[in-house]
Amino acid sequence: MIRTIIIDDHASVRDSFRLTLEETGRYEVIAESSNASFALPLCRERMPDLVFMDVCTDAGASGLAATEQIKQELPKVKVIVMSGFDEITYAPRAKQAGADAFVYKSRSMSFFMEVAERVMQGETWFPEPKTIPMPKGSAPLTAREMEILRLLCEYKSRAEIAKELFIQPDTVKYHVGNMLAKTGCSSAAELAIFVISNGYINPLF
Repeated sequence: MIRTIIIDDHASVRDSFRLTLEETGRYEVIAESSNASFALPLCRERMPDLVFMDVCTDAGASGLAATEQIKQELPKVKVIVMSGFDEITYAPRAKQAGADAFVYKSRSMSFFMEVAERVMQGETWFPEPKTIPMPKGSAPLTAREMEILRLLCEYKSRAEIAKELFIQPDTVKYHVGNMLAKTGCSSAAELAIFVISNGYINPLF
């Protein structure tokens, strides 16, 4: 039996996963929580084989942060990160945190089970990278530009961004200028408002 923990802030989602997992006869749900801050303590106590981890959970706890903690301390535990939001930074950030897979909740339960089987066999699965729609003919934002844009959406200054990414403030300014040229926005604030209001980036998680 594959010992499994489910972290999701919706009871109905946890129930659906529990039912589907246990119906296979291969998975045993040994714990669940609505708050990702409990994920690592649960893993320490119960030692699961697999964790299904929602990005946005109760009390503002981040499933991405919890994933990173689990993979650093308990690297043998497999983690499948999931989200119901069509947010373009979650998948690459989940991969960076050490997750074994990322799946949008819009996918079917049978697809989740397929990914789970592949992960338990040592494979990884991540969707094709998404990009913010650019004007026709414009190049998409680079990975570095997306990092900077996400931090701009968290209302961090250029100096704070430079410190967090270990780059020079002038480098941040250069990338912001490129993003404005690509998007047609007149300022970093306008760009941040655009991506947040359209759901491309969630500054809270």
